[in-house]
Amino acid sequence: MTQTSRPFLPFVKPDIDEETIQGVADVLRSGWITTGPQNQQFEAELSAFVGGRPVRAFNSGTCTMEIGLRIAGVGAGDEVITTAMTWVSTANVIIEVGATPVLVDIDSAKRNMDLNLLERAITPRTKAIMPVFLGGLPVDMDRLYAIARAHKLRVIEDAAQAFGSSWNGKRIGAFGDLVSFSFHANKNVTSIEGGALVLNDEDEAELARKYRLQGITRTGFDGMDCDVLGGKYNLTDVAARVGLGSLRKVESITQRRRELAQLYFDAFDGGAAVKLGLGLPPRNFKDSNWHMFQVTLPLDQLNLTRAQFMGELKERGIGTGVHYPALHLFTLYRERGFKEGMFPHAEHFGASNVTLPLFPQMSAEDIAHVVTSIDEICAQHARLHA
Repeated sequence: MTQTSRPFLPFVKPDIDEETIQGVADVLRSGWITTGPQNQQFEAELSAFVGGRPVRAFNSGTCTMEIGLRIAGVGAGDEVITTAMTWVSTANVIIEVGATPVLVDIDSAKRNMDLNLLERAITPRTKAIMPVFLGGLPVDMDRLYAIARAHKLRVIEDAAQAFGSSWNGKRIGAFGDLVSFSFHANKNVTSIEGGALVLNDEDEAELARKYRLQGITRTGFDGMDCDVLGGKYNLTDVAARVGLGSLRKVESITQRRRELAQLYFDAFDGGAAVKLGLGLPPRNFKDSNWHMFQVTLPLDQLNLTRAQFMGELKERGIGTGVHYPALHLFTLYRERGFKEGMFPHAEHFGASNVTLPLFPQMSAEDIAHVVTSIDEICAQHARLHA
């Protein structure tokens, strides 16, 4: 039975408060709306958040990964190992710098790169590793960096979804090698569009600055030089002001998301969907920032497709997403030699995952509505009732 009286519940909703809106208005009135003092303040507060490491802000979390690869010296002839379960940007930037993406399957339980397979994928051409923290849950960082050190490899962390996540009590970004964050509108901390790169020292930070804006260095009033091939990746002060407002609430945002995730687990416990085999995410409340709550559908037990399932939820006023299809099955990557069957865990997850609504403004009643709807749909379409 569909329900249309409730307001539509999207799977994500940015949390931008009135103080931030007023701050954006002040920036617009200031006359300095491109990269300037707000950007500098945003970088300073990001740096403080990750323990004082140098940080540079950019206009996307995609260019931060590309620039991270360039700073790490990755280029033509090199291989970079990443996971088959990620958004295409992770592998696209490897191709952009002239290197070859090498994919490995995921651990079916944690949904991140299988580190056993990572070790087997290393060759003499491997230059770097790009782990992805799906849904905000980090990989085993101790083991990851032990592997990297043993093979003298750079690590560019695709931590796009992991701002506010941690490992053994240390924030992601506060340790490790190069760390790339995204502040897209669907992220826990947002600047609408944007990203940041955490760097190891001031030399890397200066190189990142050059890559961000055409490779230009200015001295005095009229001195100017270009000594690297940069691009146009700077973050506006308007976006930086949005990011500052969001960053200052990150602790409360993370806590609320954890509370909502727990409500999901409690509501699903013993219900029709779980009994049919609905897969729930890893219950990691120590390290994850709960950027997403992703379930996997027991499609072999249901007489409907994933699209039909999502359509029925939409009829009940519930928005959903898919994060993500298996990377290697996109046409671009099939044309590069990847084939179905190469990464079975990523393929299964990619074909069955559904992202449920999770954002701080949600209520316990919203969670109950989502879970009740899923239980009803699964019970109605269970194959034993077909």
